[in-house]
Amino acid sequence: EGQCNVSKWNGVVSISVGAGYTVGLLENGTVLATGRNRDGQCNLDPAKWKDIVAVSAGYFHTVGLKSDGTVIAVGRNNNGQCEVKDWSEIVAVSAGSDHTVGLTKEGRVLAVGCNDAGQCDVSNWTGIVKISAGAGFTLGLCRDGTVVATGRNGHGQCNVSNWSRIVNISAGYFHSTGLMANGTVLAAGCNDNGQCEVDSWKDVVEVSSGVFHTVGLCRDG
Repeated sequence: EGQCNVSKWNGVVSISVGAGYTVGLLENGTVLATGRNRDGQCNLDPAKWKDIVAVSAGYFHTVGLKSDGTVIAVGRNNNGQCEVKDWSEIVAVSAGSDHTVGLTKEGRVLAVGCNDAGQCDVSNWTGIVKISAGAGFTLGLCRDGTVVATGRNGHGQCNVSNWSRIVNISAGYFHSTGLMANGTVLAAGCNDNGQCEVDSWKDVVEVSSGVFHTVGLCRDG
């Protein structure tokens, strides 16, 4: 659907991929998008989408964090996943399949959208430093290196309570990954396609969970 038509993009500092579309954050704080737009997820009006410091593409909605700590969203809103206009003092955002989570500077987490599996039940979380929204579940990285999770757990993707020394997290479709301080990676959840076969990985500095696969960035590039 044109989601790979990015060869002419320049000055991009961050990217995020949704279901059939791609979003790029430019160094000037504006945002580009290409691909599937049947729900308006690519309608990133430059007059409104400015001073953006982070972007996150969900399945069919796009979320942007502004430099003043407020949040903007466009796209499918059938479950209220774009109802973020009242958020403030936000330092990170993550768009899931049909919900959105935001991390406040105080380490609390806000959530809007579909909550049929409890993926938005994050109001009691504290001391959170990173967040990641997946398909019907949410992960939170605690200041002490442990991980909390809530929501859909049919494949064990929320079975992360025993993880420790984690420095980054990524929620996929039916699986979760956690990057450890020593550069190794943990995974929980569906492994039908080998997406959790990360035991042998080492010297990893970044990890990302997709729908049915996992990618890691090594220290040597």
